[in-house]
Amino acid sequence: MLSFRLGGSDGVSVEAGKWRAALDVLGYRTVTVAGEGPVDRLVTGLAIDAAAGPSRAEMTAVLEDADLVVVENVCSLPLNPAAAAVVAEVLSGRPAVLHHHDLPWQRPRFAGHPPPPDDPRWIHVTINDLSRRELRHRGIVATTVYNAFDTRIPDAARRAGWRSNLRAALGLDRHDRLVLQPTRALERKNVPGGMAAARQLGGRYWLLGAAEDGYGPTLDRLVADAAEPVLLGWPGPVGDGGVAAAYAACDVVALPSTWEGFGNPALESAVHRRPLVIGPYPVASELESFGFEWFHLDALARLRAWLDSPDPGLLERNAAVVEAHFSIDRLPARIDRLLAPFRVRGPNRSRT
Repeated sequence: MLSFRLGGSDGVSVEAGKWRAALDVLGYRTVTVAGEGPVDRLVTGLAIDAAAGPSRAEMTAVLEDADLVVVENVCSLPLNPAAAAVVAEVLSGRPAVLHHHDLPWQRPRFAGHPPPPDDPRWIHVTINDLSRRELRHRGIVATTVYNAFDTRIPDAARRAGWRSNLRAALGLDRHDRLVLQPTRALERKNVPGGMAAARQLGGRYWLLGAAEDGYGPTLDRLVADAAEPVLLGWPGPVGDGGVAAAYAACDVVALPSTWEGFGNPALESAVHRRPLVIGPYPVASELESFGFEWFHLDALARLRAWLDSPDPGLLERNAAVVEAHFSIDRLPARIDRLLAPFRVRGPNRSRT
């Protein structure tokens, strides 16, 4: 499994971790390769900000014992074109899965870049149907495998403890309304929209992730100009709850993004039984069509009314949609079907 970075909290790393676990269930031995992160094989030239890409010899040596390479976004977004070119060259004619989380034309700054490379031995996978259709329009056949989610949550007593402890650490009392945006701070994450939603809902705004891609000065200005104090990051050690504790502590989840390849917090909010404020990114409508009942960023009066008189049935219906269509328990079988063309059967080898 190969990417720019692995093992972090970004969406690509999170989903790659789920795929690795599913491959382990299927009996594969997996090895991680990336430019950054706690990986089995570190290749610094793969990092997004690497001064130079890896050499062909280096990539050949790193991948020579792999029967199959799953490429996580390296050949999808031109964040390190030199690395993408070398990876594509080394994998030419070899079994590979190109797992596309984003595509160049979906980001304004990459609009002029060409489609991902293709090869007869490769399988292309998208995380939404929009990307699959856009690849098909450009002559590349792909299969959609939606992101998957663990629908099991800790017991109520543990969640209640997380909620009270974390809210106290954030300086909140039980009457304060907390609006959580569990994302990094980037232009496309629409932090101003999340802050405005919290203000309209009479709540405190909590941005969980750090600023990236040069967004720090913008975030500093937004925080300085905010009418109410803004909560940034974790108030202390995460503890055993991790992100699940943040969901337990909040009253509303905000995902005001203008673009997401998928938008994991949208479905995580459903798993953790929290109402969601959703932004206008295109894939949101694709996901919503499965039956989710979300509150739109430009129509918050309905959510204010819901918060004044909550309907737990809405939250349970959203959780049931995740269980029916996006459960992580089904991911191994989906990947197994996907990899069927790569199987080699013989007296001494059942799978490669």
